[in-house]
Amino acid sequence: MGSKRGVDSKGEVGSKRHGLNRNGVLLNGNGKAKRQKAEITVTRPRLRARQRVGKYRLEGLLGSGGFSYVYRAMDTIEGVRVALKIPHDALVNDDVLHDFRNEVRITARLDHPNILPLKDASIIDGHFVLTYPLGEKSLTDRMQKRMSIVTAMDYAEQMLEALAYAHAHRIVHCDVKPDNVILFKDHRVRLGDFGIAKVAQKTLKGRGTGTIGHMAPEQAMGKPTMRSDVFSMGLIIYRMFTGQWPEWPYEWPYPGHQRLRGKVHPEMIRFLQRATMVSQRKRYRDGEQMLEAFLRARRATERYRARRL
Repeated sequence: MGSKRGVDSKGEVGSKRHGLNRNGVLLNGNGKAKRQKAEITVTRPRLRARQRVGKYRLEGLLGSGGFSYVYRAMDTIEGVRVALKIPHDALVNDDVLHDFRNEVRITARLDHPNILPLKDASIIDGHFVLTYPLGEKSLTDRMQKRMSIVTAMDYAEQMLEALAYAHAHRIVHCDVKPDNVILFKDHRVRLGDFGIAKVAQKTLKGRGTGTIGHMAPEQAMGKPTMRSDVFSMGLIIYRMFTGQWPEWPYEWPYPGHQRLRGKVHPEMIRFLQRATMVSQRKRYRDGEQMLEAFLRARRATERYRARRL
Protein backbone atom coordinates (compact mmCIF):
# COMPACT_ATOMS: atom_id res chain seq x y z
CA MET A 1 0.00 0.00 0.00
CA GLY A 2 2.83 2.36 -0.48
CA SER A 3 3.56 4.58 2.50
CA LYS A 4 0.61 3.26 4.34
CA ARG A 5 -0.18 3.98 7.80
CA GLY A 6 -2.44 2.28 5.51
CA VAL A 7 -5.49 0.58 6.65
CA ASP A 8 -4.92 1.92 10.11
CA SER A 9 -6.90 4.34 12.22
CA LYS A 10 -4.43 6.97 12.89
CA GLY A 11 -20.88 8.24 0.87
CA GLU A 12 -23.46 9.50 -1.16
CA VAL A 13 -26.44 7.22 -1.99
CA GLY A 14 -27.42 7.01 -5.60
CA SER A 15 -24.03 7.75 -7.15
CA LYS A 16 -23.11 5.94 -10.32
CA ARG A 17 -21.25 2.82 -9.25
CA HIS A 18 -19.54 -0.01 -11.12
CA GLY A 19 -18.41 -2.95 -8.97
CA LEU A 20 -16.52 -6.22 -9.20
CA ASN A 21 -18.59 -9.27 -8.44
CA ARG A 22 -17.20 -12.30 -6.61
CA ASN A 23 -15.77 -13.58 -9.88
CA GLY A 24 -13.91 -10.37 -10.50
CA VAL A 25 -16.19 -9.26 -13.34
CA LEU A 26 -16.78 -5.53 -13.73
CA LEU A 27 -20.47 -4.79 -13.24
CA ASN A 28 -22.58 -1.85 -14.25
CA GLY A 29 -25.01 -0.04 -11.98
CA ASN A 30 -27.67 -2.70 -12.50
CA GLY A 31 -25.38 -5.55 -11.48
CA LYS A 32 -25.00 -6.84 -15.05
CA ALA A 33 -21.69 -7.72 -16.65
CA LYS A 34 -20.17 -4.66 -18.26
CA ARG A 35 -18.56 -5.63 -21.55
CA GLN A 36 -17.45 -2.25 -22.77
CA LYS A 37 -14.25 -0.61 -21.58
CA ALA A 38 -14.45 1.12 -18.22
CA GLU A 39 -14.21 4.87 -18.42
CA ILE A 40 -12.15 6.51 -15.68
CA THR A 41 -11.18 10.15 -15.49
CA VAL A 42 -7.41 10.46 -15.42
CA THR A 43 -6.96 14.10 -14.44
CA ARG A 44 -8.58 14.71 -11.05
CA PRO A 45 -7.12 16.63 -8.10
CA ARG A 46 -6.34 14.70 -4.92
CA LEU A 47 -9.42 14.11 -2.80
CA ARG A 48 -9.79 16.12 0.40
CA ALA A 49 -11.14 15.54 3.90
CA ARG A 50 -14.96 15.74 4.16
CA GLN A 51 -15.27 15.14 0.42
CA ARG A 52 -17.73 12.43 -0.63
CA VAL A 53 -16.93 9.43 -2.78
CA GLY A 54 -20.18 7.60 -3.23
CA LYS A 55 -21.39 6.56 0.21
CA TYR A 56 -18.02 7.28 1.80
CA ARG A 57 -17.14 10.54 3.55
CA LEU A 58 -13.39 11.08 3.65
CA GLU A 59 -11.96 11.96 7.07
CA GLY A 60 -8.28 12.25 6.34
CA LEU A 61 -5.26 11.01 4.42
CA LEU A 62 -3.54 8.02 6.02
CA GLY A 63 -0.73 7.60 3.54
CA SER A 64 0.36 7.79 -0.06
CA GLY A 65 2.75 6.13 -2.46
CA GLY A 66 3.66 5.91 -6.10
CA PHE A 67 0.50 3.96 -6.90
CA SER A 68 -2.23 5.28 -4.63
CA TYR A 69 -3.54 7.38 -1.77
CA VAL A 70 -5.03 5.75 1.34
CA TYR A 71 -7.81 7.54 3.22
CA ARG A 72 -9.68 7.02 6.45
CA ALA A 73 -13.39 7.27 5.64
CA MET A 74 -16.84 6.82 7.11
CA ASP A 75 -19.25 4.47 5.40
CA THR A 76 -22.39 6.59 5.76
CA ILE A 77 -24.68 3.62 5.07
CA GLU A 78 -23.19 1.00 7.39
CA GLY A 79 -21.99 3.57 9.92
CA VAL A 80 -18.46 2.12 10.17
CA ARG A 81 -15.04 3.55 9.44
CA VAL A 82 -13.02 1.98 6.67
CA ALA A 83 -9.77 2.51 4.80
CA LEU A 84 -10.05 3.48 1.14
CA LYS A 85 -7.16 2.83 -1.20
CA ILE A 86 -7.61 4.91 -4.35
CA PRO A 87 -5.03 4.42 -7.11
CA HIS A 88 -3.84 7.55 -8.86
CA ASP A 89 -6.31 8.16 -11.67
CA ALA A 90 -3.59 8.56 -14.27
CA LEU A 91 -2.40 5.00 -13.59
CA VAL A 92 -5.80 3.33 -13.95
CA ASN A 93 -6.67 2.10 -17.41
CA ASP A 94 -8.35 -0.93 -18.99
CA ASP A 95 -5.24 -3.09 -18.61
CA VAL A 96 -4.95 -2.27 -14.92
CA LEU A 97 -8.63 -3.03 -14.35
CA HIS A 98 -8.16 -6.34 -16.15
CA ASP A 99 -5.25 -7.20 -13.86
CA PHE A 100 -7.26 -6.21 -10.80
CA ARG A 101 -10.16 -8.39 -11.87
CA ASN A 102 -7.83 -11.36 -12.16
CA GLU A 103 -6.20 -10.71 -8.80
CA VAL A 104 -9.49 -10.14 -6.99
CA ARG A 105 -10.81 -13.41 -8.38
CA ILE A 106 -7.68 -15.24 -7.23
CA THR A 107 -7.42 -13.70 -3.75
CA ALA A 108 -11.15 -13.72 -2.98
CA ARG A 109 -10.81 -17.28 -1.73
CA LEU A 110 -8.32 -16.23 0.98
CA ASP A 111 -10.54 -16.40 4.06
CA HIS A 112 -8.30 -16.33 7.12
CA PRO A 113 -8.39 -14.33 10.39
CA ASN A 114 -4.85 -13.05 9.78
CA ILE A 115 -5.42 -11.90 6.20
CA LEU A 116 -6.85 -8.44 5.60
CA PRO A 117 -9.99 -8.88 3.50
CA LEU A 118 -10.85 -6.66 0.56
CA LYS A 119 -14.39 -5.54 1.38
CA ASP A 120 -15.12 -4.01 -2.00
CA ALA A 121 -13.53 -2.98 -5.29
CA SER A 122 -15.58 -0.54 -7.33
CA ILE A 123 -15.50 2.41 -9.68
CA ILE A 124 -17.26 5.21 -7.80
CA ASP A 125 -17.69 8.72 -9.18
CA GLY A 126 -14.91 8.11 -11.67
CA HIS A 127 -12.43 6.76 -9.11
CA PHE A 128 -11.29 3.17 -8.68
CA VAL A 129 -11.84 2.51 -4.97
CA LEU A 130 -10.58 -0.41 -2.87
CA THR A 131 -12.22 -0.72 0.55
CA TYR A 132 -10.63 -2.42 3.56
CA PRO A 133 -11.42 -2.77 7.27
CA LEU A 134 -9.79 0.01 9.29
CA GLY A 135 -7.16 -1.14 11.77
CA GLU A 136 -5.50 0.72 14.61
CA LYS A 137 -2.02 1.07 13.14
CA SER A 138 0.48 -0.59 10.83
CA LEU A 139 3.41 -2.69 11.98
CA THR A 140 5.61 0.15 10.72
CA ASP A 141 4.02 2.43 13.31
CA ARG A 142 4.27 -0.18 16.05
CA MET A 143 7.97 -0.75 15.40
CA GLN A 144 8.72 2.86 16.30
CA LYS A 145 8.53 1.69 19.92
CA ARG A 146 10.40 -1.08 21.68
CA MET A 147 8.84 -4.50 21.29
CA SER A 148 9.21 -7.37 23.74
CA ILE A 149 10.29 -10.81 22.52
CA VAL A 150 6.92 -12.19 23.62
CA THR A 151 5.02 -9.62 21.53
CA ALA A 152 7.36 -10.10 18.58
CA MET A 153 6.82 -13.86 18.64
CA ASP A 154 3.05 -13.40 18.84
CA TYR A 155 3.03 -11.04 15.85
CA ALA A 156 5.40 -13.29 13.91
CA GLU A 157 3.23 -16.36 14.42
CA GLN A 158 0.12 -14.56 13.18
CA MET A 159 1.93 -13.21 10.11
CA LEU A 160 3.28 -16.65 9.32
CA GLU A 161 -0.16 -18.20 9.74
CA ALA A 162 -1.38 -15.79 7.05
CA LEU A 163 1.55 -16.47 4.74
CA ALA A 164 1.30 -20.23 5.17
CA TYR A 165 -2.41 -20.12 4.32
CA ALA A 166 -1.80 -18.05 1.19
CA HIS A 167 1.03 -20.30 0.03
CA ALA A 168 -1.14 -23.37 0.61
CA HIS A 169 -3.47 -21.76 -1.96
CA ARG A 170 -0.49 -21.19 -4.30
CA ILE A 171 -0.58 -17.41 -3.93
CA VAL A 172 2.66 -15.44 -3.69
CA HIS A 173 2.37 -12.06 -1.97
CA CYS A 174 5.36 -10.28 -3.59
CA ASP A 175 5.43 -7.32 -1.17
CA VAL A 176 5.67 -8.55 2.42
CA LYS A 177 6.65 -5.49 4.48
CA PRO A 178 5.61 -3.78 7.74
CA ASP A 179 3.38 -1.28 5.90
CA ASN A 180 1.26 -4.21 4.73
CA VAL A 181 0.82 -5.65 8.23
CA ILE A 182 -2.12 -4.06 10.04
CA LEU A 183 -2.79 -4.28 13.77
CA PHE A 184 -6.34 -4.50 15.11
CA LYS A 185 -7.86 -4.64 18.58
CA ASP A 186 -7.11 -7.60 20.84
CA HIS A 187 -3.62 -7.90 19.30
CA ARG A 188 -4.98 -9.26 16.02
CA VAL A 189 -2.51 -8.96 13.15
CA ARG A 190 -3.55 -9.07 9.50
CA LEU A 191 -1.38 -9.25 6.40
CA GLY A 192 -2.82 -7.16 3.56
CA ASP A 193 -2.37 -6.27 -0.09
CA PHE A 194 -2.49 -9.81 -1.46
CA GLY A 195 -2.66 -9.52 -5.23
CA ILE A 196 -2.90 -5.74 -5.13
CA ALA A 197 0.85 -5.37 -4.66
CA LYS A 198 1.57 -7.25 -7.87
CA VAL A 199 -0.78 -5.07 -9.90
CA ALA A 200 0.67 -1.90 -8.38
CA GLN A 201 4.24 -2.81 -9.16
CA LYS A 202 3.42 -4.04 -12.65
CA THR A 203 1.64 -0.76 -13.31
CA LEU A 204 4.65 1.23 -12.14
CA LYS A 205 6.57 0.35 -15.30
CA GLY A 206 7.08 -3.34 -14.66
CA ARG A 207 9.84 -3.10 -12.09
CA GLY A 208 10.73 -6.16 -10.05
CA THR A 209 7.74 -6.53 -7.75
CA GLY A 210 8.31 -5.65 -4.13
CA THR A 211 9.82 -2.89 -2.02
CA ILE A 212 13.52 -2.14 -1.95
CA GLY A 213 14.96 -3.12 1.42
CA HIS A 214 12.38 -5.84 1.98
CA MET A 215 12.78 -8.07 -1.06
CA ALA A 216 14.89 -11.11 -1.82
CA PRO A 217 17.72 -10.87 -4.39
CA GLU A 218 15.90 -13.03 -6.93
CA GLN A 219 12.77 -10.93 -6.53
CA ALA A 220 14.77 -7.81 -7.33
CA MET A 221 15.63 -9.55 -10.59
CA GLY A 222 11.94 -9.98 -11.38
CA LYS A 223 11.66 -13.66 -10.40
CA PRO A 224 9.65 -13.80 -7.16
CA THR A 225 8.68 -17.14 -5.63
CA MET A 226 7.25 -18.31 -2.34
CA ARG A 227 10.81 -18.41 -1.04
CA SER A 228 10.97 -14.66 -1.74
CA ASP A 229 8.05 -14.11 0.64
CA VAL A 230 9.92 -16.27 3.18
CA PHE A 231 12.96 -13.99 2.89
CA SER A 232 10.93 -10.80 3.36
CA MET A 233 9.11 -12.27 6.35
CA GLY A 234 12.42 -13.32 7.87
CA LEU A 235 13.73 -9.76 7.61
CA ILE A 236 10.67 -8.39 9.41
CA ILE A 237 10.88 -10.93 12.24
CA TYR A 238 14.59 -10.21 12.66
CA ARG A 239 13.82 -6.50 12.88
CA MET A 240 11.13 -7.08 15.51
CA PHE A 241 13.53 -9.17 17.62
CA THR A 242 16.59 -6.92 17.37
CA GLY A 243 15.42 -3.45 16.39
CA GLN A 244 17.74 -3.45 13.36
CA TRP A 245 17.25 -4.28 9.68
CA PRO A 246 19.59 -6.69 7.89
CA GLU A 247 21.05 -5.03 4.80
CA TRP A 248 22.62 -6.04 1.52
CA PRO A 249 24.78 -8.09 0.99
CA TYR A 250 22.93 -9.96 3.78
CA GLU A 251 25.98 -11.56 5.34
CA TRP A 252 25.42 -13.37 8.62
CA PRO A 253 25.66 -12.34 11.43
CA TYR A 254 23.53 -9.27 10.84
CA PRO A 255 23.65 -6.05 12.87
CA GLY A 256 21.98 -6.60 16.25
CA HIS A 257 22.85 -10.31 16.30
CA GLN A 258 24.33 -10.01 19.80
CA ARG A 259 20.93 -8.87 21.12
CA LEU A 260 19.47 -12.27 20.29
CA ARG A 261 21.84 -14.16 22.56
CA GLY A 262 20.31 -14.63 25.95
CA LYS A 263 16.85 -13.63 24.66
CA VAL A 264 15.96 -16.51 22.35
CA HIS A 265 16.91 -20.16 22.01
CA PRO A 266 19.67 -20.96 19.48
CA GLU A 267 17.02 -22.72 17.38
CA MET A 268 15.30 -19.36 16.84
CA ILE A 269 18.59 -17.87 15.70
CA ARG A 270 19.06 -20.72 13.23
CA PHE A 271 15.48 -20.16 12.04
CA LEU A 272 16.19 -16.49 11.28
CA GLN A 273 19.44 -17.30 9.54
CA ARG A 274 17.88 -19.90 7.26
CA ALA A 275 14.87 -17.73 6.43
CA THR A 276 17.11 -14.91 5.18
CA MET A 277 19.73 -16.85 3.25
CA VAL A 278 20.76 -15.14 0.00
CA SER A 279 20.51 -18.47 -1.82
CA GLN A 280 16.81 -19.19 -2.12
CA ARG A 281 17.46 -22.94 -2.30
CA LYS A 282 18.75 -22.82 1.27
CA ARG A 283 15.63 -21.08 2.63
CA TYR A 284 12.35 -22.62 3.71
CA ARG A 285 10.45 -23.63 0.60
CA ASP A 286 7.26 -21.74 1.57
CA GLY A 287 5.28 -20.20 4.39
CA GLU A 288 3.98 -23.56 5.59
CA GLN A 289 7.45 -24.98 6.19
CA MET A 290 8.57 -21.66 7.69
CA LEU A 291 5.63 -21.66 10.12
CA GLU A 292 6.41 -25.20 11.27
CA ALA A 293 10.05 -24.26 11.92
CA PHE A 294 9.03 -21.09 13.74
CA LEU A 295 6.63 -22.92 16.05
CA ARG A 296 9.39 -25.33 17.04
CA ALA A 297 11.76 -22.42 17.64
CA ARG A 298 9.11 -20.54 19.63
CA ARG A 299 8.45 -23.50 21.92
CA ALA A 300 12.18 -23.91 22.46
CA THR A 301 12.52 -20.19 23.21
CA GLU A 302 9.64 -20.21 25.69
CA ARG A 303 11.20 -23.12 27.58
CA TYR A 304 14.59 -21.40 27.43
CA ARG A 305 13.24 -18.13 28.81
CA ALA A 306 11.23 -19.91 31.55
CA ARG A 307 14.39 -21.60 32.81
CA ARG A 308 16.18 -18.26 33.02
CA LEU A 309 13.52 -16.58 35.18
